[in-house]
Parts: sequence; C-alpha cells; structure tokens
Amino acid sequence: MTTTDGTIANSATKNPKKANLLDHHSIKYLLDESVSEIVASRGYSEDVRLSNVRLLIGAILIIYTKEKNAILFTYPPAGSAYKSTGLMISSKLPRFSDMYTLTIASADPKSISANPTVEFTKSVTKWFTKDGVLVEGLFWKDVEGLVNQYAKEHKKNESLNLMILKKCWTNAFEL
Repeated sequence: MTTTDGTIANSATKNPKKANLLDHHSIKYLLDESVSEIVASRGYSEDVRLSNVRLLIGAILIIYTKEKNAILFTYPPAGSAYKSTGLMISSKLPRFSDMYTLTIASADPKSISANPTVEFTKSVTKWFTKDGVLVEGLFWKDVEGLVNQYAKEHKKNESLNLMILKKCWTNAFEL
C-alpha cells in the first residue's frame, strides 16, 4: 500500500491486525504471523531454506518432513556462542478449541547446544477483542516471555555442562 507521496505505508501501524473470530484458521494465521514478527524483532533471522525446499518437494512429501506444525525456523542470534542451531517455533490451535499452544524448540534437537523445549497454552480470547482485533501488546508480552524462558533454559544448560566438565576434569587428575 502506498501513500499519496509515493512512500510505502506501514500497515501494522495504520491498521490493527484483525481476525474473524469465527474462523479458526484466520485466528491461527494471524497469531503465527505475529510470532514470526516478534521472534525476528529479537534478533533471529528467518532460515527460509526449508521453506524453499518444501515448495520444490510438494504436498506429498510434506507429510514426511521433520516440520510437525512448525511455523518458523531461525538461525541463532548474532553473537551467539553456538553457531549450529537456531529455533523451531511451532503452534497448534485444535479445531473447535480456543486453546493456542506455542512451542519453542531447537532446530537441531540432537545438537549439544540444544535447549529443552518450552511451550505455553493459552486461550486466544486473551489476545483478541470482541471485534476480532488482535491486542498485540498482550500477545507480544506472552511470546517474548516464552523466548526469554527458552534463553534462560539455555543458560541453565551451559552452567550444568560446565559443572559436569569441571567434575570430569578434577576426577581425571585424582586418578
């Protein structure tokens, strides 16, 4: 959308995000798009390689991919100690339910730098007005809280790995 002076208008600031509250897919799509924006604003850049491959492979092979409800794959944030794994963000909104589940996991769960998976399940009624407008501030707060929880789990894992390494190191010299 362009303005009268020819510049591109930011639709997020001009128009609030609105969903049809009777359309389950509309609600999930709007929440998933907002999650992508929030995670990107935290310094994670989107890894679109999997999306491009998915387009080439087609609908038949999508069933067999590792995706499982994933809405976003990321690279690690700039300056991260680990360069090998980003995030895999997935969401669920079961049919005939208002309970939205958002999950953050390591994109490579077998990696040594993989953190434990974190998730929350909340009613979508907490984030939408009766007119179907997404209350972005509340939703951002919840998603950022989950991203922060994932980062804290990472710090706990680093501390635990360091303690194990120190214990092994001291045991090696005691022999």
